[in-house]
Amino acid sequence: MDVNGDLTGTTVMVVDDAEASRYAMSTLLSRAGHRVVPVATGHEALAELDDRLRKGTLPDVALVDVGLPDMSGFELCRLFKERPHTAALPVVHFSAANVAPVDCCEGLDAGFEAYLKVPAEPLEIEAVVRAAVRNAQVRADDRALVRRLTLLSETIVTIQAARSLPELTDAAAEGISRVTGTPAAVFVLEQEGRLYRGLSRDRVPVALPDEGADRAVAALLQRLTRGQSAGVQLTTVPAPLWPAGYFRPGVEHDARLALVRTQDGRATVCLAAPARGMRRLGPERESLLAQLTQATAFAAEPLLMYQVERHVALTLQHSFLPQPHRLPELPGIDVVVRYVPASPETEIGGDFYAALPTDDGVLTAVGDVVGHSLDAATVMVEIRHALRAYAVEDSEPAVLAERLDRMLQRYHPDLTATVCLALIDPGTGRTRIANAGHIPPLIVRDTGSADYVKAAGPLLGVGLPHPPVTELFLEPTDRLLMVTDGLIETRGIDLSASMEHLRAAAVGSLPGLDALCDTLLASFGHDREDDIAMLALRLG
Repeated sequence: MDVNGDLTGTTVMVVDDAEASRYAMSTLLSRAGHRVVPVATGHEALAELDDRLRKGTLPDVALVDVGLPDMSGFELCRLFKERPHTAALPVVHFSAANVAPVDCCEGLDAGFEAYLKVPAEPLEIEAVVRAAVRNAQVRADDRALVRRLTLLSETIVTIQAARSLPELTDAAAEGISRVTGTPAAVFVLEQEGRLYRGLSRDRVPVALPDEGADRAVAALLQRLTRGQSAGVQLTTVPAPLWPAGYFRPGVEHDARLALVRTQDGRATVCLAAPARGMRRLGPERESLLAQLTQATAFAAEPLLMYQVERHVALTLQHSFLPQPHRLPELPGIDVVVRYVPASPETEIGGDFYAALPTDDGVLTAVGDVVGHSLDAATVMVEIRHALRAYAVEDSEPAVLAERLDRMLQRYHPDLTATVCLALIDPGTGRTRIANAGHIPPLIVRDTGSADYVKAAGPLLGVGLPHPPVTELFLEPTDRLLMVTDGLIETRGIDLSASMEHLRAAAVGSLPGLDALCDTLLASFGHDREDDIAMLALRLG
């Protein structure tokens, strides 16, 4: 059917109880090239529509006599419009009798398209039918456009809310699939060659493309965007060049691509869908595809910048937090450390640990700069360096806490930090502890008990006086545990309750420092929103 002109192929339902009239109308329409579905009553019309609905072959228009024996044509029209699947069916009423204006108003309220006074000229009948079908199609197109634009807006909002590049590509792929009704794949290719990929959820998660397919796509995108000017580029890649499986498992497709470079040139964004499906949908859907590509590129830029920032921060942490096998020699003390970032996507934190040999024994520290950013990571590095430098002259924990507090106030007045410092004499077990707003150390004894050291003090950076150190003596079998709050802090749960859970888990751990750390990480280290730093020691 061509609703812009020729109506050949249109399916017309004729509802008329008068057999002669029904035959005449059906013959006229059939000779004009239309398929005709003749029925005699309103109930027959409803049954016929139900049957055709199951087969997916609804008529394009219904010509309904006003005076049916079981209900008026206006009532039948109202029933059509009340049903979701037939509400869009255009209805043209006809009658050989005069219809009162009040009845016509009733029909208009019911939703009919036009009214024919019969007998009428064939050209008039065809013109009215053609107009009814055309108007219904325009309304359907308008509704479809509104739906697509709504989906486009919803998708852009979801894309802009993405917190990582993998989340972004998944959201964009699902959005394209919803807008176009086809499977979709989205790629973000960094300048350094790293590829992020997202597939729409209608893609069955079996036989996914492998790394070789991703490498082929990355090389293809590099070639296609070499020298590309600003704006979205639309192109089709034939199946031999486009790896199989991105749209359907193991199936080759020609791919219709929309490509754009981010404004800073840091990456290429590509939205892909099966070319055959896009051709069937027409140029309007391709315009939506281009808009989604541009929106994805805009959303990718801050995430790419964050990737760089996170890489710098991770490099700082990896450089300045010694790995367990690189800890300095600590005569008379056994030390085990753990550092666990919250997740690959989480912002970098300021958690740190330190273990230093000094003239007065072994100095250990665990701390946390408040915040999750590159600033927090760099200040963490400054605190560790300052601690190492100050400890050369005086390793007394209370003195170190005072000096770190003054340093933070002077150079970073907007930041605060927590730290717990412990100075251990390996020969005697004498331990001096200063605590600045941190979780106090936990002493785990081989007798099956564990207690927190009674050591507390204000945060670093607030300028309040720090109390004297807490002094105790470690037994050779004691284990001293120092952790950051990322291990146990849970939103909605009081920290004191979490500390008690930590104490109970430590009591139940197997002997040894590694066993203690592994037990606690297994008990608390899942789905955390903050980094975890942990240090456990005992006399050697």
